[in-house]
Amino acid sequence: MCGRYTITSELDEIINTFAIVETDYEYTKRYNVAPTQIVPGIILKEGKRVLSGFRWGLIPFWSKDPKIAYKMINARAEGIEKKPAFRSLLKRNRILIPSNGFYEWRKEGEGKQPYRFQMKTKAVYAFAGLYDTWRDSNGEPISTCTIITTTPNQLVSDVHDRMPVILTDIHGWLNPEMEDVSQFLKPFPADEMMKYPVSRDVGNVKNSDESLIKEIPLNSK
Repeated sequence: MCGRYTITSELDEIINTFAIVETDYEYTKRYNVAPTQIVPGIILKEGKRVLSGFRWGLIPFWSKDPKIAYKMINARAEGIEKKPAFRSLLKRNRILIPSNGFYEWRKEGEGKQPYRFQMKTKAVYAFAGLYDTWRDSNGEPISTCTIITTTPNQLVSDVHDRMPVILTDIHGWLNPEMEDVSQFLKPFPADEMMKYPVSRDVGNVKNSDESLIKEIPLNSK
């Protein structure tokens, strides 16, 4: 499961890394991104890469109950091409979800200790995601998304049994002519990543400041 992440890179770095042509999302640095929040995502519109806002927690266009979003913040890579909520989106509605770190928790002592994972370079990268547009009772469109997860690499498995799919080929993932994308849904190389313990304050979604991404001693709360 991927339930919290960060996107604290400079906007210029995000635009340059993902070759974004158009932006209709007001970007601010986020230290504790959580489900149901509006998050930045990059999709293709008329051949151009556009940075837009998406509610994290997929609501399939055919769903009658928006509460399904709480169960669909993640999509398991295994068998994703066969699942009704995802199989059509996998062909036509792929999205890049920019991030520069994600959190996972490990049981230690009487509580759970959060760790932040990121690239050794500390550069921005993209989660593989899917998106859809759902309409509420008033007919208003709501864009939603989910993050695809896979089995963990050696670095993450020490903490958790799942990890988000981090893309090594953003161009291939967004390419509408690429029908079979199974090659992208694999664990990211562990030797290119790092992890460190952070404050347990990250467990509260109300907390969202720079202190959350600072490394702490393991005996600290």
